[in-house]
Amino acid sequence: MLSIYAVLVLSLHLGDQHKKYHPMKTKDIKILLVDDEPDILEIVSYNLSSEGYEVFTAKNGVEAIAKAKKKNPHLIILDVMMPEMDGIEACEVIRKTPGLENTIITFLTARGEDYSQVAGFDAGADDYITKPIKPKVLVSKVKALLRRLKEEKADVEDIVKVGNIVINREEYKIVNDGKEIVLPRKEFELLSLLTSKPSKVFKREVILDKVWGNEVVVGGRTIDVHIRKLREKIGDHHFKTVKGVGYKFVL
Repeated sequence: MLSIYAVLVLSLHLGDQHKKYHPMKTKDIKILLVDDEPDILEIVSYNLSSEGYEVFTAKNGVEAIAKAKKKNPHLIILDVMMPEMDGIEACEVIRKTPGLENTIITFLTARGEDYSQVAGFDAGADDYITKPIKPKVLVSKVKALLRRLKEEKADVEDIVKVGNIVINREEYKIVNDGKEIVLPRKEFELLSLLTSKPSKVFKREVILDKVWGNEVVVGGRTIDVHIRKLREKIGDHHFKTVKGVGYKFVL
């Protein structure tokens, strides 16, 4: 039986979808929704399906990984607290799975603590959404995330060499001093942005706009978390902090 919250949400009417934001028809976009609460699965599935998306569901992290491998979704929406395997661990596994490294992943959870959000981004998530959230707002966030699919189609040079670093934008891979590195989507996009103009200082607001987009609300520590991960993987000396301004990449 649905909760009162579920009934109220189901009663809301969503506006028409703005298809101009999508590089493909919505019916061709696959979304995997993962949550151990049946009410949430039903509510969110209903709203996303109403927008025309093809929605699949899973009840825990183990099932999510299996379905992700089988369905190859464009977007995965994960809860954090789930039985068998939680969302953080599932996200880490998915990010290391061939063919799923660049799938868009967002957490949708009631856990809003800073440390929980940092753990989510460390695991490779693209966004972190806290519950409860109004259906229209959730759909808008989903559209903003899926807009990345369109941006990937932009005419950019597929392979760029910066110093000893080779960036393959087509495969989302990095070769650093001859060693191949596979980065989560946001880390890759952040590195790609900073290396597009070495020594240029990118302001924090510019980084948020270019990498996360205006429609996606992220915490103030999001950039710092991703820079820290890049320093660990690429080299601390390449990333310089300009206090109160932003970051730059140096050779």
